[in-house]
Amino acid sequence: MRRTSGWPAIRTTPDRLEDGSLANYTVHAIDVTKMTRASLEGTTLGTKEKDRCKNMFVLGFINWMYDRGLEPTERFLEQKFGRKPEILEANRLALKAGFDFGDTSETFTTRFEVKPAPLPKGTYRAINGNQGIALGLVAAAQQAGLDLFYGSYPITPASDILHELAKHKRFGVKTFQAEDEIAAICSAIGASYGGALGVTASSGPGIALKTEALGLAMMLELPLVVVNVQRGGPSTGLPTKTEQADLWQAIHGRNGEAPIPVIAASTPVDCFEMAFEAARLAIEHMTPVMLLSDGFIANGSEPWRFPQAKDLAPIVPPFARPVGEDGVAAEQFLPYVRDERGVRPWAVPGMKGLQHRIGGLEKEDRTGNVSYDPVNHEKMVRLRADKVARIADTFRPIRLDSGPDEGDLLIVGWGSTYGALRTASLALQEEGHLVAHVHLRHMFPFNPGLGSADAALPQGARAGDEQRSAAPAHPLGVPH
Repeated sequence: MRRTSGWPAIRTTPDRLEDGSLANYTVHAIDVTKMTRASLEGTTLGTKEKDRCKNMFVLGFINWMYDRGLEPTERFLEQKFGRKPEILEANRLALKAGFDFGDTSETFTTRFEVKPAPLPKGTYRAINGNQGIALGLVAAAQQAGLDLFYGSYPITPASDILHELAKHKRFGVKTFQAEDEIAAICSAIGASYGGALGVTASSGPGIALKTEALGLAMMLELPLVVVNVQRGGPSTGLPTKTEQADLWQAIHGRNGEAPIPVIAASTPVDCFEMAFEAARLAIEHMTPVMLLSDGFIANGSEPWRFPQAKDLAPIVPPFARPVGEDGVAAEQFLPYVRDERGVRPWAVPGMKGLQHRIGGLEKEDRTGNVSYDPVNHEKMVRLRADKVARIADTFRPIRLDSGPDEGDLLIVGWGSTYGALRTASLALQEEGHLVAHVHLRHMFPFNPGLGSADAALPQGARAGDEQRSAAPAHPLGVPH
């Protein structure tokens, strides 16, 4: 505690080297500042500039501790400071000084070796969740033969999706920073009406603002991907902290009866796959889809093996055929005639003979004309809901992430709890417990195989569930 004249007492953070909190650890105090400055004697840098090289000293020491060479770091420094030779040399000197300190100091007698991970052969790059979402959307648009339009308003922790997509204009990507969240989603809806894959993203507060327009996209039955990179809430909440508490908002957060598919990513690499999946569902089933991520996944990174284009599933947009093409009869176009999946055709403006009404008012079945008839309204509500329910028939079979097919406890999770649940499950299995772990990706509608997973539990066994929030169990059975 210290006091400044005329001001209330200010509580300062205690020094953890002296407060006893590290008593259970072996602590080696290193005067990094002093040794960094000593390593840079003879340079023309001032004290402030020398102190900026402390991180390189520490990095050099860590490289020694983990038996790693300095060449990769030196290449990075050359790329970053190649045009500033004095800064480059100072960082090199500090880096080598840290390495040499570890090598010559008698304080440290232990080194560690981290062996390469047993990964399949291929070309890898580091990827975080927001990059994975962006690249998954680009890949999906390419597979569908569509341009990609991304309309968004900056918000933590979703903004980096815009930054990444802006780099890929050569793939037909158009990015637009709107004046607010409502304009962002409405611009994406307009792009989808015009024949592109419309995408928007935000976090919880922004998703709340997009709600009415999301209902409009559901009513129009146009493809739209909405990404919610969740953060702590409610309201402005905790912009830089992680929470996955927006599941109810995603499934039920619209006025009226407006069901849309909701899916969730579990890791940065999974973000690529689930973004691709969200786009596929939106395009092939003519519906908005919400993809849930969160700040932990968005900013976390892991090695990602580049997929081959031939390994990506084709995506077939259900475009209506213009009148007169391939024998299409010159009759009135009916925009809400549905195929066997309940999907209506995608009629892009400018297609010959495909003029039709569109808007947020209730549609008459088949014609799309405005209708206030209660019987028609009930029918259209059921048709839209049935279309979304049938999407579950296209899901891949659900599988256990780990554990026996039959056991005493099934741990069910979703989202970024994946790593913690997998680690705990594997540890329990090593101790001999009959524990299995399944991680959900399709939050609504559920994967049909989820029932068979539950049936594998013997009578009296338990199914546990986990998420990063304090929400109680859902009254309708939605896992939390």
